[in-house]
Amino acid sequence: MNRISPKKLLLSKWTAVKPVRKDKHFLVSKVIQPELPGEVVRWIEIEAVYSKEVHLIDWHDLRNQGEWRQGWV
Repeated sequence: MNRISPKKLLLSKWTAVKPVRKDKHFLVSKVIQPELPGEVVRWIEIEAVYSKEVHLIDWHDLRNQGEWRQGWV
C-alpha cells in the first residue's frame, strides 16, 4: 500500500497501472477542501499530462498499487 498524506498530495505525480486512451501519467492539480471545518479531505482532482483531462477521485484510491504507482514510471 502506498503511504500518502492528503496534506502532501498537491502537485504530486502518479502513474496509472492500466492506462486509458494514452493517459498514463497524472498530476494532482487540486485538493478539494471539505465544506465543514473539522472534516477530513476526501476528494482530489487529477489531471492527465497527455490529454489534460481532469478527473475527480477519492484520494484513498491512490493507495491501491493495482491501479496507481507514485511518481512517473
